[in-house]
Amino acid sequence: MEFVENFPLFSVIGCLFSGVLCTQLTGRAARRWTMALEGLLIVMSAAVLRYCLMRGHSFTYVMGEFPAPWGNEIRAGVLEAALALAFSVVLLCSVCAGLRFLKRDLDESRVNLYFSMLNLMTAALMAIIWTNDIFTGYVFVEILTLTSCGILIVREIGRTTLAAVRYMILNLLGSGLFLLGVVLLYDITGHLLMVPMRQQITQVLQDGQSAVVLTMAVGILTIGLAIKSGLFPFHYWMPDTYGWATPTSSSVLSSLVSKCYIFLLIKIYWRAIGMEIIREMPIRRLLLVLGICGIVLGSVSALRAGNLNRMVAFSSAAQVGYIYVGIGLGGPVGYAAAVFHIFAHAVTKSMLFLTTPYLAEVSGDSLLFRRLTGSAVRQKTAGFFFTVGALSMIGIPSLAGFSSKLFFASAAVQEGSEKSMLAVMTALALSSLLNALYFMRTVIRIWGADTQTPLQETGKRTRDAAPACLVPMLVLTAANLVLGIGSSAVMALITRGLGMLG
Repeated sequence: MEFVENFPLFSVIGCLFSGVLCTQLTGRAARRWTMALEGLLIVMSAAVLRYCLMRGHSFTYVMGEFPAPWGNEIRAGVLEAALALAFSVVLLCSVCAGLRFLKRDLDESRVNLYFSMLNLMTAALMAIIWTNDIFTGYVFVEILTLTSCGILIVREIGRTTLAAVRYMILNLLGSGLFLLGVVLLYDITGHLLMVPMRQQITQVLQDGQSAVVLTMAVGILTIGLAIKSGLFPFHYWMPDTYGWATPTSSSVLSSLVSKCYIFLLIKIYWRAIGMEIIREMPIRRLLLVLGICGIVLGSVSALRAGNLNRMVAFSSAAQVGYIYVGIGLGGPVGYAAAVFHIFAHAVTKSMLFLTTPYLAEVSGDSLLFRRLTGSAVRQKTAGFFFTVGALSMIGIPSLAGFSSKLFFASAAVQEGSEKSMLAVMTALALSSLLNALYFMRTVIRIWGADTQTPLQETGKRTRDAAPACLVPMLVLTAANLVLGIGSSAVMALITRGLGMLG
């Protein structure tokens, strides 16, 4: 076995160890340790990605050398490595760009606990990406839920407490449904490892047994993860959750956590159930319908929002709808478009959530649109990067959002029926129009001259963003351009990774 094959396990164990270690460190030491760890995760994920590309197939790491069904496995391929790399980059950028506001929003005595929660969350993200065991996935889904509440409530204002309680209730409901689905699948197959589970499901269906129970198990499991990821109509926890958290938390929760639940669902569909079986189940069509509703109604809610963070949060609900539309289309092209959008949304949405506090800082610490007029003029760096993120969300060519919408349109044409193709194309067109309305309205406002509000009410002009913000924003912008201009190469990588995933 090559040494690099240990890196997925090292990434999970290292983050778990760091979560414990940070409780004993000072806030500054915990921050530095966490940033160093995230840099190491980038290196290890890149090494695994290169290794899988060179080998041309995935590899399995058996922990403890126990065979199925008793052992636990990590399975790494191109797609898992690429997603771990992207998540690690966004995590590091989120910490660096949001550092000023972490110092402002958190009591000094709790900074180390915040980074402890963040490291445990990172362990859960990495474990869900790498695991080949459906119950291990559930365990780390629960860890991800608890740590998400931890980094949300740490700001200690009334709205974050209310948002954390609402988030916890809905996510525990989703976790319970997911666990029930896992139990039913285990009862049918006798396996928890994904590949043996798929083999047993194929055998069971050939014998004509348990088809109804299997459909019910997959449906319950899917609804549980849909609730946790914010699919319509379960998305109304998003505005308060993302809108009142400290910027680093908003970026991580929106860009990574909700997308990790969806990736787990994709892994289960491809690896544990089988695409031929999923394509014939009614849950696929339900996801398509709910995804289309999420695209349209999420965009309408964003248009009606009177607060910048709420607008960006409701926009996230629409973007989750896009991903589920790709899954609902049911074919490899639809899944590839969905995975591409996970990457595109991660780098774009983090740019928006990390720049809005800098605009609010020069607007009397207000995110109300009427107070934000001219904020980009007063804080040009944040204004520029927010504009880039907004243009990507609208779908301007050469940016990630444009390529993503193009791939969804292509998937609808290639894999949808006539009715579903028409519905998806209409939703894409309507959503693009609504995106243009609320994002361009915002861009015009933040770059417009404020001639009515006195300077002392909007906040004084501040120096441009520090390099700690500038560098991560440049990295995220570069990633956005790579996904836009180099979309064909990225899609080829995703298609290759999906082939290894199955």
